[in-house]
Amino acid sequence: MYFDAMTTAAVVDELRETILEGRVQAVLQPDEWSVGLEVYARHQRRYLLLSAHPEYARVHLVEEKLRRGVESASPLLLLLRKYVRGGRIVGVVQPPFERIIHMRIAHREGETTLIAEVMGRYANVALVADDGIVMGCIKRVGPEMSRVRTLLPGQLYVPPPPQPKLDPTDLDEGRVRYLVTAAPDGTPLWRVLVNGVRGVSPLLAKEIAYRATGAVAVPVERVVDFARVAATFQELMLSLWERRWRPSLAYEQGEPLAFAPYLLTQYAQGEELSSISRALEAYYAALVGEEAYAAAKDKVRAALVEARRRVERKRQALLRAQPAPEEIERLRHQGELLLAYAHTVQPGQQELVAQMSPDEPPLTIRLDPKLSPVENAQAYFKEYRKAKSAAAGVPARLAQADLELRYLDQLVTDLELASNRPEIDEVRAALRTAGYLQAERVEYRPQRSHPLEVQSEDGFTILVGKNARQNDVVTFRRAAPDDIWLHARGIPGAHVIIKTEGLQVPDTTLRQAARLAARYSAARQEKSVAVDYTLRRYVKRVRGGRPGQVTYRHEQTLTVAPGGEDVT
Repeated sequence: MYFDAMTTAAVVDELRETILEGRVQAVLQPDEWSVGLEVYARHQRRYLLLSAHPEYARVHLVEEKLRRGVESASPLLLLLRKYVRGGRIVGVVQPPFERIIHMRIAHREGETTLIAEVMGRYANVALVADDGIVMGCIKRVGPEMSRVRTLLPGQLYVPPPPQPKLDPTDLDEGRVRYLVTAAPDGTPLWRVLVNGVRGVSPLLAKEIAYRATGAVAVPVERVVDFARVAATFQELMLSLWERRWRPSLAYEQGEPLAFAPYLLTQYAQGEELSSISRALEAYYAALVGEEAYAAAKDKVRAALVEARRRVERKRQALLRAQPAPEEIERLRHQGELLLAYAHTVQPGQQELVAQMSPDEPPLTIRLDPKLSPVENAQAYFKEYRKAKSAAAGVPARLAQADLELRYLDQLVTDLELASNRPEIDEVRAALRTAGYLQAERVEYRPQRSHPLEVQSEDGFTILVGKNARQNDVVTFRRAAPDDIWLHARGIPGAHVIIKTEGLQVPDTTLRQAARLAARYSAARQEKSVAVDYTLRRYVKRVRGGRPGQVTYRHEQTLTVAPGGEDVT
C-alpha cells in the first residue's frame, strides 16, 4: 500500500495538532529500520514511529508505548539521545507534494531536524544539523548505491530531486485532455494520472478514476468527460488544501486492504476512523505484527536450545554414572568374603574364588597382590561406601536436572508467547539468572512486562501470567489464599488467577479463565486442553525450583478449547 504525499500531509497535520511544542522524553529503536519518540505534549504522552522499512515505511502515532527491539544502540540512536532527547519539537513541515516530513527540534545542544523520507525502498530517517550537514541516518547511501543522490554523515543534506510532472494545482480540464489523449490506447486512466501529476499515488489515482467514471481500470480511450475527471481530482485535492481529512480503512474478508486520508469508495467494505494514525496503525499491524521482534526472538531461542542441550547432556551423564544396586551389594559382598577367607589367601595371589553360603554361586574376587587380604577388603569397602554415596546423591541431582528441563520448557513457551521486547528481555534475563547466559553490559534499563488483566463476563478480575516471572507474581504476590488458581495440566504455560473477593465464582468465569490458561500454554494450538484448578492456598513453590515452578493439590480438571468454545 502507498504512504503517499496526501497521507504525509494528513500525518503532518495530526502531528502539528498533537505533538508540536511537545518535549521528547525518550528515543529508541523498535527495529533496525525504525526510530521511536516518546513525546509529552498538551498534558499527554504520545508515541511516534518513524520507519524506513523497505516495504513498510511510514510515520504515525501509535497507541501503545514503543519497545526497544535492537540488541545495541546504533550510531543514529546515540545521536538522537544526545541531540533530540530532552528537546522540544518546534516545527513539523512537509515539502510540497513530497513524502517527506521535517521535524525541527530545539535542544540545549542546538537545533536539529529529524527528516523522515517515506519513499518505499528508498525510505530513510536522517538527523540533520542546523547548518544542513547530515549527522546520521538509518541507511547510509553512498555513490556506489546511487548516482542521483548520496546521504552520508558529514555531507550536506540534499533533498530528493523533484519529479518532472505537473503540479497538482495546475491540473485542469485542458491538461487532463492532453494527458489522456497522449497516452496509448489500453492505458488505464489511473496510470496516466500517476505518470503525469506530482504526488499522485496509484491508490489516489484509482479513487479519482472510480469516482469520475465508475470504474477503477477504465482505459483512456473510454474517457470522454475530461471536465469530470478534473473536477473529481480537484474535489479530492480540496481535502489537502483545506485540511479536511476523513481517514479510512478498506477491508477484504475482514482484513485491512488499504488506507487513505479520504473515504475510499472504490472498495465494497470500509470504515472511517478518527485519525490517519489509527488507520495506519491498524493497517500495518496486520502486516508487521510481531515480526519486528523475530530477530530478537531467534537469538534467545538459540540460547534456549543450547541451554537445554547442556542440561540434557548432564542428565544423561548422571544416568550413566548411577551404579546399579546389585553392583553396590557386590562390592560389599567382596569385602566381606575377603575378610572371611583372608587366611586362605597366599602372598602375591591375584584373585580369590569364594562364596558366602552353599546356596549362592561362587564369586571371583580380584586382588591387588601388593596388598594384604585385609587391605584388599578395606579397598572394596571403600568402593562400596563411595558407590553407595553416589547412588544416594544421583536421584536428587537427576530430579534437579528434570526440574531445570521443565523450567527451560517454560521459557520456550514464554518466548513463543512474548509479544513485545520487555517480554523477550525477561526470557533472556531468566536465562542469565539461571547461569545459561553470561552477564552483559546493557545501555538501557529493561522495562518490566506486566501480567494480562481481564474482566470476566460476570465482572470478576482474571490475572494471566505470560511468563515465568509473571507467573510467580500473579500466584504469590497478587493472589489471595481463597482465589482460584488455574494451569494447563502437565505442560508449560500461564498461571491464571480468578480474584474471587470472597464471592462464589460462576461456571462461566471459571471456563473463561480455563480458556485463557489453555490459550497461554504450550498446547495453545490443540483442539482441547485439560486445565487444572484449585484454591491458591494449595499451590506451593517447588523447593529449589525456579520462578513460577510450583506443586499443587486438591485440584479439579476442566477440558476447554484454547481459542473458542468449551469442550466439556
